[in-house]
Amino acid sequence: MLRFGVVGLLNTALGYTLILAGLALGFGDIASNAAGYVAGLTFGFVLNRQWTFSRAGGFRPGAVVRYAVTFLVAYGANLGIVVTAMSAGYIENPFVHLAGNCLYSVIFYVGSARFVFVGGADDPDSLTGMNAKWPGAAT
Repeated sequence: MLRFGVVGLLNTALGYTLILAGLALGFGDIASNAAGYVAGLTFGFVLNRQWTFSRAGGFRPGAVVRYAVTFLVAYGANLGIVVTAMSAGYIENPFVHLAGNCLYSVIFYVGSARFVFVGGADDPDSLTGMNAKWPGAAT
């Protein structure tokens, strides 16, 4: 969890900096937010796979697909906060993006630990490890 936190802090710093830069350049809330998350996505996958969850072994399409699904769920929750805040009149507010980022981080950690970077001893890309950690997930 500590390693995920370090990667998350680096990702947050990178993403939040790009969000603020996008806002300052007039890109608006949605485009700035998307730019911040897109920039950190590949960086986070590589670092979390290699260092946080120790899943070396090359390219594994299954992990990439699960990572993308987990990202979409977490990012959707983040955008939910941003859009809700915008509809309440909080336009281009950096603290709104920070709140969305916090929710994103919690969802992404749980998804990464329990769904993305799992596997049995023979196949680090299988869902065997997920079934052991989350027995009801297959149903």
